[in-house]
Amino acid sequence: MVTRQEAESAVKTLLGYIEDDVSREGLKDTPARVINSWDEIFAGYNQSATDVLDSTFNGEGYDGIVLLRDIEFHSTCEHHLQPFAGRAHVAYIPTERIVGISKLARIVDMHARRLQNQERITKNVADDLEQHLGPLGCAVIIEAAHGCMQCRGVKKQNAIMTTSAMRGVFFDRAEARSELMQLIRTREL
Repeated sequence: MVTRQEAESAVKTLLGYIEDDVSREGLKDTPARVINSWDEIFAGYNQSATDVLDSTFNGEGYDGIVLLRDIEFHSTCEHHLQPFAGRAHVAYIPTERIVGISKLARIVDMHARRLQNQERITKNVADDLEQHLGPLGCAVIIEAAHGCMQCRGVKKQNAIMTTSAMRGVFFDRAEARSELMQLIRTREL
């Protein structure tokens, strides 16, 4: 494992690639600030799905769709170390157990706070819901704008990537998928 001091030294080296004077006032403390921000941005490595989905509740016979939509998230692309951000929609149909709604947002955040690609976040959130809740079905849909597309390369400012994972009844039954998509599109409360 790399020490904090080694990490700060590496950031200083990278700054030297960009800027001739890494000792100037504005950059003097930048290596420490970068490592502090990375500790927060990549905090997902210090969590597990078991930690996040640790407590469930009796579903009391509820057998409809549970949906938390528009979960904002920020992540970092593992290919270019560029940010990507968007929203996730997470749904499941419980069998016996339900989970507190904040846990659905936390499981998205846990996966997003790692070096990632959007496809992996989508798949891993669905895998965790299946494993820890055993639902009749679960679905994860993520929509995100990617910095690596916006500020470099093709430079497409408005491109949104969408990924989905449909499991159980959401995969097997078109009417369940249709109901879910209708609920996601509903914006008025």
